[in-house]
Amino acid sequence: MLAGTATTQPNEATAEGQGVGLGAPTKTLARLHAQEARTGALLMLPTVAGIVIFTAGPIVASFVLSLFSWNVISAPKFVGLANYSSLVHDSVTMHAFVTTAIMATLIVVLQIGLGVVLAVAVERRSRRLRKLYRAAFFFPLMTSAASISIVMSYMFDDHFGVINYYLTLLHLPAVPWLGSTVAGVVTIVLVVVWQQLGFTFILFVAALGNVPQELTEAALVDGASGWQRFRRVTLAMISPTVLFAAIVGVINALQIFDQPYIMTSGGPGDATKTVVMQLYEAAFQNLKFGYASAISVFLFVAVLVLTALQFRLSRRWVYYAGADGR
Repeated sequence: MLAGTATTQPNEATAEGQGVGLGAPTKTLARLHAQEARTGALLMLPTVAGIVIFTAGPIVASFVLSLFSWNVISAPKFVGLANYSSLVHDSVTMHAFVTTAIMATLIVVLQIGLGVVLAVAVERRSRRLRKLYRAAFFFPLMTSAASISIVMSYMFDDHFGVINYYLTLLHLPAVPWLGSTVAGVVTIVLVVVWQQLGFTFILFVAALGNVPQELTEAALVDGASGWQRFRRVTLAMISPTVLFAAIVGVINALQIFDQPYIMTSGGPGDATKTVVMQLYEAAFQNLKFGYASAISVFLFVAVLVLTALQFRLSRRWVYYAGADGR
């Protein structure tokens, strides 16, 4: 009995010692995790501060300013929703919204359609040609929109532009690219698509590289045609990329400014005036900063609604591999 009692005492002491030994590493790990959390917060602080100062702050300030009438010279005067009422009843601003919506629709459709077609065509070429085509299509995106717009305004000039010059050489009638309502909108859309096509092109090239070849081969064995393989397999697998390109394209297209401002100045008349151009004129030419803020808030809400609508409709056609539902 004595021997048994003596034997158990060291074991209890050992167990207690082990318990103390296990507690120390746990506390050390907790301190390390807390230190990592603080370090991560400090590293994220500049980004969060930039978002708050340069994104969230101006959004809130624009909404507050939209409730006032302010021309910089005199003190702001609270007018409530009067700026929004004026916006809705302003035919020029509403026409600018309609024009912007038409341009945005054409730009997004052409960018996605041409981006997919060019990506598929380039992927069928040799590796060297693929690199050359990728660089060629992506190069305009690296050039500023202002400089491209200046060059294109000379190329599409109605009187001495190089485009009309070659049309006359082919015994074709000259086109009033920048002097006609419809042609002006089409010209701006073509310039924007040409410059920004490289973005969607690169997106779809990367997406096509991730399409499983076994799915395409299985469809081929089942007797599917080329169009059926593309529509049922390839397009379904890259549908998340199509959704991303559509959302980014709509957001960018609704804010178009450089091309119409430089190439047509919103003309002829107000045929090519966009929302951002109307906002610029209201704020910096007419000194109606409250009214311009109302336009910006209206545009912000429109972007939010369209983005939410795109996400809602995407449940029917976007396929996510491994997801339980759409």
